[in-house]
Amino acid sequence: MFNEQLEDLTQPQRDRLAFIELRLRFIGEFRRQDLVSRFGIQVAAATRDIGIYKDLAPGNLDYDTKNKVYGYADGFTPVFEFPAERILAWLSQGFGDGEPSPLRSWIACEIPARLTKPGLDTLACVTRAIHQERPLKVIYHSLSSGETEREIIPFALIDNGLRWHVRAFDRRSKDFKDFVITRFKHPVILKYSDVLQHEKSDQDIQWNRIVELELIPHPDQPRPEITEMDYGMTGGMVKVKLRAATAGYILRKWSVDCSADHSLRGPEFRLWLKDHLALYGVKNAVLAPGYAVQNVADAGVECD
Repeated sequence: MFNEQLEDLTQPQRDRLAFIELRLRFIGEFRRQDLVSRFGIQVAAATRDIGIYKDLAPGNLDYDTKNKVYGYADGFTPVFEFPAERILAWLSQGFGDGEPSPLRSWIACEIPARLTKPGLDTLACVTRAIHQERPLKVIYHSLSSGETEREIIPFALIDNGLRWHVRAFDRRSKDFKDFVITRFKHPVILKYSDVLQHEKSDQDIQWNRIVELELIPHPDQPRPEITEMDYGMTGGMVKVKLRAATAGYILRKWSVDCSADHSLRGPEFRLWLKDHLALYGVKNAVLAPGYAVQNVADAGVECD
């Protein structure tokens, strides 16, 4: 039904309607001025686009007359079906918010597909909770704890290269953790539950701590000069700054040997962390290749 109605519209109109839907579904709100700013159209044209979208899907949006904002309605039914990759690219990089359609590359390019991707309805609920700064009630499935009901306060998405996580305060453990989004069931935004000060992102020490790491060519790999070229090193080193909460994921993704004595072997370990003590106090350093910790449970990562 939606496809037939969309066929009568121009491509620019469909792109603007897709933008309205993206804002509603994944952010939870939009204003007329958002259309004006994003597409460089007049207010009257934006008003017409909103009217067209309301005709297509009258149950998708509510209007707050006091704040002059359109909000996500409980009866929401998507008009557009976006691939998860496009949604995640839009959320994390801010592009691709027009009508979903096959994209033609200008040159031959092969990008590996992800084995896991979150369901869009679940992702949309998570991202609305993040934008609205509201608690989220979910059924969470963990290898260590099994199925549990959680109330979390999510505030950021994390791509660890394999899976998408959400960083959140967990009211069950009273700590900040990472949760794998594909393990959420039946998420519900708690509209009438206040977020307390100690549950806010500025209280997350691991998230707000920045660690500076020095990476050098692995001493046991041949031709270090080629590694220096590949990674654009200066003086045989590249310095990176990472959030402590993401450092373990990224070092694992980059296959950086984080052992004190560069003892890891294999062609994948082309980089070595020059000073492994730079990871001291980083909870998820347990995920970094070769980094020795005594207690894996201290990692504070709900991704088992």
